[in-house]
Amino acid sequence: MVTTPVTSITFEEYLTYDDGNGSNYELVDGKLELMNPPTIEHFLIAKFLEQLLDAEIKRCSSPWLSFRESGVRTGRNKSRLTDLCVVTVEQARELLNASAVFQSPPLLIVEVVSPESVKRDYRYKRSEYAALEVPEYWIVDPIEGKISVLLLEDGFYEETVFTANQQIVSRTFPELVVAVDQIFTAGNLNQGRRD
Repeated sequence: MVTTPVTSITFEEYLTYDDGNGSNYELVDGKLELMNPPTIEHFLIAKFLEQLLDAEIKRCSSPWLSFRESGVRTGRNKSRLTDLCVVTVEQARELLNASAVFQSPPLLIVEVVSPESVKRDYRYKRSEYAALEVPEYWIVDPIEGKISVLLLEDGFYEETVFTANQQIVSRTFPELVVAVDQIFTAGNLNQGRRD
């Protein structure tokens, strides 16, 4: 995690911040933190999950949308970039001509763990998303080969861990059928992927 030379920035300034180098930043307590570019495995897993959730949204005719790499405001001067989030069409409509940083809780957030994001995904984002009252948060961890599904109960997350050929159980997508292995195979170019 690298902090930029900008010493302090407000949430409103963050929404229009551009240093001209095309980098992505999270805002943490008024400081910009540079996000490293994800690995190809990370991109492939996020793409697979986005396509999977888009198909389920369409199949169920839900008034929802999924977005990769959108922001979520988690505090006064705090904003996180999600790997994937599911929001209502109404939430998206509110930001039609603005920066894609949601200020109301998404229905679901998915983070794919990278070596440098372990603490951020498991600790910081977990507590921030719970405080924001995000009802469901998935931590997809290809390093450990597990997916943690966290469901908000009385302000805290109840965690269920899925591994190997176990099917993910989701409150947001109760009819979703996908096993952990399928998700991790999507990130492995050596498995003969076909898109």
